[in-house]
Amino acid sequence: MLTTVVFDADETLLDLRPAVTGGLVAVLEQMRRLTPAAAEVSLADLESDWHTVFGARTSAPVVEIRRAALARSLARAGLDGHLDDLAALFFTRRFALTRPYPDVPPALTALRRRWTLGYATNGNSRAERCGLADEFAFEIYAHDGGLPKKPDPEFYAAVVAAAGVPAGQIAYVGDSLVHDVLGPQRAGLRGVWLNRHGLPRPPDVRPDAEVSSLDDLPDALLELQDQAEFTDVNG
Repeated sequence: MLTTVVFDADETLLDLRPAVTGGLVAVLEQMRRLTPAAAEVSLADLESDWHTVFGARTSAPVVEIRRAALARSLARAGLDGHLDDLAALFFTRRFALTRPYPDVPPALTALRRRWTLGYATNGNSRAERCGLADEFAFEIYAHDGGLPKKPDPEFYAAVVAAAGVPAGQIAYVGDSLVHDVLGPQRAGLRGVWLNRHGLPRPPDVRPDAEVSSLDDLPDALLELQDQAEFTDVNG
């Protein structure tokens, strides 16, 4: 029996990409105000710096990765001494623009009638700063108290502990097959893939359920629960 539904944050509940782009645009505009040398720096350069640092420091806290990426970008224009100010500008703009997808509020309202809801993310999208304050019974953030990121088993163990129910009663919902389907499944949770972009599913991955929109999640969870109850009854 499912009792708890736990959500990933970025690209699952939160439309992060426009917010990040907006933050980077604000940084680039300020760089160009500070020095003519920044005219040679592009938005693509700032995005590339993120990917370079993220690839080298995947397990680090997101804030550290972003600051290191911004440091690379600022160095392109000789603005190394402005990291603190421009990092603050980025995060202010990024959080001001981060909002839930349109299907999120009605889905959470519908789901809450039947299940306990949780929020568990590798990132720094604090629910209260992203339009999701007071929506969840519990929130889990990687690196709080030294907690490692998904797909480390310790992350899912923290989810189970916060939920206070057996792992098999928890459905974890997210956009990443590795972090939100395979990782939870290996820890005994149900993994539900939110495939907003209609991506092909690898043949060796079998989510417990797959939806293209959170509008479809309540019915998918009810079907998953019925399947689990049938298995329990019939062995």
